[in-house]
Amino acid sequence: MNDAPDPRHAHREEGFPAQHQDQPGHIDEMSPAPDHGETSYVGHGRLEGRRALITGGDSGIGRAVAIAFAREGADVAIAHMPEEQADADETLALVRDAGRTGVSLAGDLREESFATDVVFETRKELGGLDVLVLNAGYQHDIDGLENLRTARMRRVFDTNLAALLFSTRAALPDLEPGASIIVTASIQAFQPSPGLIDYAMTKAAQVAFVKALAEEAGPRGIRVNAVAPGPIWTPLIPATGWDAERLATFGSDTPLGRAGQPAELAGAYVYLASDEASYVSGSVLAVTGGKPL
Repeated sequence: MNDAPDPRHAHREEGFPAQHQDQPGHIDEMSPAPDHGETSYVGHGRLEGRRALITGGDSGIGRAVAIAFAREGADVAIAHMPEEQADADETLALVRDAGRTGVSLAGDLREESFATDVVFETRKELGGLDVLVLNAGYQHDIDGLENLRTARMRRVFDTNLAALLFSTRAALPDLEPGASIIVTASIQAFQPSPGLIDYAMTKAAQVAFVKALAEEAGPRGIRVNAVAPGPIWTPLIPATGWDAERLATFGSDTPLGRAGQPAELAGAYVYLASDEASYVSGSVLAVTGGKPL
């Protein structure tokens, strides 16, 4: 008898109720609350002794990765906006419950100085840096290109691209062989939606970044990869500006028929950071509920 759970029914199958948040979104305002693996993720020592920095690590995919990394034996620093401190504190409590060191780094990654300093602060607090997870992101819904506001467009570009480059530029020179860089890209890089046109552009650029940097870093023994999530229930979703119908059908167009939960991404990041992926670099790992890249 097959005891494996049916992935169509492993998490919430129906859509999500109407709700709205301002950016950045917060977990305690979401209905229902997302699953980050708080009670389900079981570690197996695959990242024992490693030191990780996760941008956008307070909630959503970042929190799921922080929990998983800690339970796999890694110490974790998370970078987050100051207004996300409550979510960050909850994430770090889970990291410390796993017996690992957890560090909060509050600031705006769009600022070059902060995006650079988080790397140096991580090295100071954790004694080094082995895994850099570039996960922070911003998106917003656009009702037609003519309604794209320059300020919001620049926030998308600065959060998703400039901050990523600033932090990587600071980290790369001192990374040692065996280190890993992982970017949170998106299915939007391959199947762009008109309402997320500026976001999709940045995600496509991230894929180019991963492929180019893998070429540069590979000869030094440093691997660079991306995870491309599909529709995942994180605070970013109710803060995107979608109407009730869009939320009610969120994720229903995937072959598995539902949206994913942050916990379902964690294993992909653990794999890419671990020795099991020692020959994997320049790759984009799809976690999309069956949607092809």
